[in-house]
Amino acid sequence: MKRDNRYIDAIEKRVGLAINRYSLIHGGDNVLVALSGGKDSLAMLETLANRRRRLPVTYGITAAHVHIKNIGYSVDRDYLADFCEQLSVPLHIIEAGADLDAPCDKSVCFICSWLRRKKLFDLCESTGCGILALGHQMNDAVETLLMNMMFNGTISSMPPALNLFSGKLKIIRPLILLEEKEVAEYSRLRGFSAVVKDCPHSKESKRADAKKIIEAMTAVEKDSLKNLYRSMSNIHREYLPEAP
Repeated sequence: MKRDNRYIDAIEKRVGLAINRYSLIHGGDNVLVALSGGKDSLAMLETLANRRRRLPVTYGITAAHVHIKNIGYSVDRDYLADFCEQLSVPLHIIEAGADLDAPCDKSVCFICSWLRRKKLFDLCESTGCGILALGHQMNDAVETLLMNMMFNGTISSMPPALNLFSGKLKIIRPLILLEEKEVAEYSRLRGFSAVVKDCPHSKESKRADAKKIIEAMTAVEKDSLKNLYRSMSNIHREYLPEAP
């Protein structure tokens, strides 16, 4: 039990480290937490709420779940509501529908993600939240890096903080210093329920291919994931070609 508590404390401290290192949240901020119902978003909401209780400074937290009706996945809304109530966090449920039959060269995953993000942006504006917290962790960031390199020929990823709309909104990723397996273990120790039915399109995405590449690299070098993440802020431009 003590070992489990130490692990939970270590995870919460790493979230605090990310918040401090990247200046994600300050006293008086109002944060909208995107709550998908998966382990990452549940862990993010709980660690942010627990951190708020312990600090002398305070910040507002609101949670939001966007349900895309015709994508083919579902979430236990009662569980989300109870989870938020225990943390004293208000929850918004937003219904939306994606037009998947319209001619489009984008994947279902892109359309779904774009629609969710738009609904969350709108809610940030209507609730006065200047910060939108997303549950992406280190694996997500490295997968995005590899996807952009492979398919777009660019080096870009998911930054810990990103200002949008001339600074009116800031996107933050408090779990960015955590590996996916670490968040999964935290969720297991905390007893989070599996409240999301897997999306039928999840295994069709390019992200699934990037996951396999990272697994293969990790088999060669166990610290590949951390090294790839660190490489994004350790760039030696003099050893890279200039743009044509």
